[in-house]
Amino acid sequence: MQVTTLCRYPVKSMLGEDVPELVVDEGGALGDRALAVIDTATGRVATAKQPKLWRRLLQCSAAGDPGRVHITLPDGRTIEIDSDDAARPLSELLEREVRLADQRPDGAEMERADPEEVLAKGIDAASNYVTGPVARATPGTSFVDYAPLHLITTATLDRLDVEAVRYRPNLIVTTPPGFPAFGENEWVGKELSIGDVRLSAITATPRCAVPTLEHGDLPRSPQAVRGPMAENRVEVAIPGRGALPCAGVYLTVLQGGTISTGDQLVIG
Repeated sequence: MQVTTLCRYPVKSMLGEDVPELVVDEGGALGDRALAVIDTATGRVATAKQPKLWRRLLQCSAAGDPGRVHITLPDGRTIEIDSDDAARPLSELLEREVRLADQRPDGAEMERADPEEVLAKGIDAASNYVTGPVARATPGTSFVDYAPLHLITTATLDRLDVEAVRYRPNLIVTTPPGFPAFGENEWVGKELSIGDVRLSAITATPRCAVPTLEHGDLPRSPQAVRGPMAENRVEVAIPGRGALPCAGVYLTVLQGGTISTGDQLVIG
């Protein structure tokens, strides 16, 4: 198995960038989800998991190394993160007052809509959501959803026939012929090695409403969640979550280093 694509997302819930390598440590990939939009009214982290409020974030893209990140808005305007009024055009786009944060505060929370309700009732009709912690299994200050890294295989992507960008992985691994779709499920509890980097697969990755939404120029795709709902409901190792539609696997970092495209992945 080979790592064929590496991705990072400098601002949470915005489109990201493919990169030739990722430097990883126990907090995840350097520069990944290093920034987030914060709802000034509630103090919560803005994420497209609550599409009624924040789906327009997926019309923005972010790129650049830490300290040099820039955001491109849907109309093509570019925001430099270190400018004094960086939050103003985002507030206008999102129709809510927001600010940008580069450090995850203690107790940071986000809202997550029920993906089945979003599919059944539509983006604006869906109102039920739960509030939970950001980056519960990740040390440091990044704004990852739960774990430091997220991996998905080409076997799973091919089975679902969905663009990888919708699942927002850090690593896409090309698998050999005959490798089963959702085979990542079997890696949970095992150690993965990529060069000198050692990782631990801790749980299958539950899917929220985000993959179904518009991503840049990509239209909505209900199949992106309906596929896992039909074929891969898994009892996830996340407190209080139970059996959920999953695609991919969450990873923690046992030994950091640099992962490059073309590196081989070894299980065990």
